[in-house]
Amino acid sequence: MHQADAIVLFGATGDLARRMLLPSLYFLDADGFLPDGFRIVATARAEMTTEAFRAQAEKILADRPEGLDPQVWARFSDRLAYVGADATTAEGAALLRPALESCGAPFFFLAVSPSLFEKICVALADAGLATDQTRIVLEKPIGRDLETSRHINAALGAIFDEDQIFRIDHYLGKETVQNLIALRFANAFFEPLWNNLTIDHVQITVAETEGVGARWPYYDEYGALRDMLQNHMLQLLCLVAMEPPADMEPDSVRNEKVKVLRSLRRFTRVDAGDKSVRGQYTPGVVAGAAADGYESERGQKSGTETFVALRADIDNWRWAGVPFFLRTGKRMPEKRTSVSIQFKPVPHSIFGQASIHDMTPNRLVIDLQPDEDISLTLMNKAPGLSSGGMRLQSLPLSLSLLSTYEGAGGRRRIAYERLLLDVIQGDATLFVRRDEVEEAWRWVDGVADAWAEARLEPKPYAAGSWGPSGAFALIERFGKAWSD
Repeated sequence: MHQADAIVLFGATGDLARRMLLPSLYFLDADGFLPDGFRIVATARAEMTTEAFRAQAEKILADRPEGLDPQVWARFSDRLAYVGADATTAEGAALLRPALESCGAPFFFLAVSPSLFEKICVALADAGLATDQTRIVLEKPIGRDLETSRHINAALGAIFDEDQIFRIDHYLGKETVQNLIALRFANAFFEPLWNNLTIDHVQITVAETEGVGARWPYYDEYGALRDMLQNHMLQLLCLVAMEPPADMEPDSVRNEKVKVLRSLRRFTRVDAGDKSVRGQYTPGVVAGAAADGYESERGQKSGTETFVALRADIDNWRWAGVPFFLRTGKRMPEKRTSVSIQFKPVPHSIFGQASIHDMTPNRLVIDLQPDEDISLTLMNKAPGLSSGGMRLQSLPLSLSLLSTYEGAGGRRRIAYERLLLDVIQGDATLFVRRDEVEEAWRWVDGVADAWAEARLEPKPYAAGSWGPSGAFALIERFGKAWSD
């Protein structure tokens, strides 16, 4: 595909642009990945000169731990322009045209509320800026259920072809997530074991220490199920569970992910009580500081969940009988995103009674944050002598990106760097296709419907804990335990 020659960043004064997108573009420039002549056109409703926006961008970059390289900044600032406009109207979108005068293949990054997606795309088309050479990049969420997702996708599809639409899930830009693909399909010894014959169960945890705070108007509409599980967690599940693709072409990878989503067993009213837990945080202590409850942040009572734990089942030959336990929540004791592959125990121990309690099944853990690490626990002889036979201990083999690369002078990349570079080059492998989004919503809508039918209300849990007690009972019911 052709290479993009500009980005138009909508919502350029917002939090995502300031924290992630502008720094990512700067680092791509620093590393020589932005094409010569590539333009960065920032736009928002605020009236501001290009010089004022450049000054804001300079401060944002200078305040980062990496600091600001004067030579890189001089080159980067020359690329940067700002246009104040209401891009939901054709007249506002037309104001962008002079800044794109020399650009024939820009892409549009919508770092704005999903409610504005359709209006901006229509305005771009009416202003003559949406052509067959342009691309459009969308942040999640794409709707709040299957019906609204289909509406947004249909509106976009009337203006852009599917291969022009790049739906971002920034988790897919993380090094360790991509390394999961390499781990599975570039190593011969994992694939024969990657099935229900040797894997006991899988756990996926996305835990956040912060609360909802001022974001409650958005969060109250979505909750943890739609905000985290529908996108980030199901994407991780797909990468763990998918069949080997024929190659790394975008549709080859995404076809396999869609098959996983279609194989997810639909939730029922009975499943709502037996296989899921909803929770909402109450006042507590996080990292030694007092934390408010969700209802006090919101200012009134709410039935919105800030915690979800559930068991998912994939009905296909590879994964039949292997439970996938998914857990996500706000105001957890620590910030952590991890995937844990728990293998079955050895069928028989030859080491006698003295070591029977030392034996623990192998476990592969992929940590995404706060540290990026992949570790495999193996049984090893404990050093020294013992009178009761050989003693064993569990030891990890670690593939730590932090120690391997940053110790050698590397830098931990922002996930958006990979994704922005892929958009520039037209590579959609790490982006979510329309049918993926809709299949994920179909399953999540089934969970929400089962909750409603069972009248499953959120259970309280203290901020700083690992969720309601029912979350522990959920996994213990199936003879497992969370790998905290």
